[in-house]
Amino acid sequence: MRLLFAILAGIALCAQELPAQTYEEMIKKSYEYADANDLPAAEEALKAAMRLEPANKFNFALLTNLGTVQRRQGKFDDALISYTAALSQRPKDELILINRAELYTEINETEKAISDYNTLIINYPAHEQGLYNRGLLYINTGEFLLAQADFELIVDTYKDTFLGRFGYAILEKARGNYDESEIIFNYLAGNYPDNMRVLEERAELYFLTKRNARAMADLNKVFKATAEPAAEFYMLRGRVKLAQYEKESAAIDFKKARDLGYDKETVEKLLKETF
Repeated sequence: MRLLFAILAGIALCAQELPAQTYEEMIKKSYEYADANDLPAAEEALKAAMRLEPANKFNFALLTNLGTVQRRQGKFDDALISYTAALSQRPKDELILINRAELYTEINETEKAISDYNTLIINYPAHEQGLYNRGLLYINTGEFLLAQADFELIVDTYKDTFLGRFGYAILEKARGNYDESEIIFNYLAGNYPDNMRVLEERAELYFLTKRNARAMADLNKVFKATAEPAAEFYMLRGRVKLAQYEKESAAIDFKKARDLGYDKETVEKLLKETF
């Protein structure tokens, strides 16, 4: 979730351009509230600033930040309205397009997310993050050749790209080309040892190829290095433990994943296997 604080900082530096000091003050308050994780207050401060200056040329940035603050609160409908309003002012803005595409992805509106990435890439043809994100969506929809084209473009454009290679590894895993996928994951793990996503994805590959001890070794590193592991990490560790017949311990991980927001129906099915 990307906040346009750099732009808003510029507003503070150019206060002489603003007709009302209180507009700037409300923006500063929104910074402070967001930094303190008081998201409802940050939301209200941004709205107050825009009420004071509804025609201000910087409101696209405030709308974008408003959308992100709302999204972090789970107010997805409101966030979508805010991002869309921001795009109406800056239809080619890369950060706003990425924000809205990520929101569409989060609410499972895959086609709309891809549409936003298409717009982004039309305007920024070699946009690494956009190509990578779109490639992942293509994997999820089973359009492997389109995903491959996106990752190929990244690798061809950016010599030392992490995202392009990581995307390729995920793609080959999805295709069932486990040997090719493992080669890439091993390369990335060697060059980016602190990247927990690499270890997570490689752990899943080991799990799929029934090498559960190796999967658990990668997951142990993830849990040791991560203060607050995501639900997906608990789900994967639970699956590995279940495969190792550690049913009681697996159930604990599945319940933790459920508490962190993982799909309840999926969790319940796996919990039945721990009885």
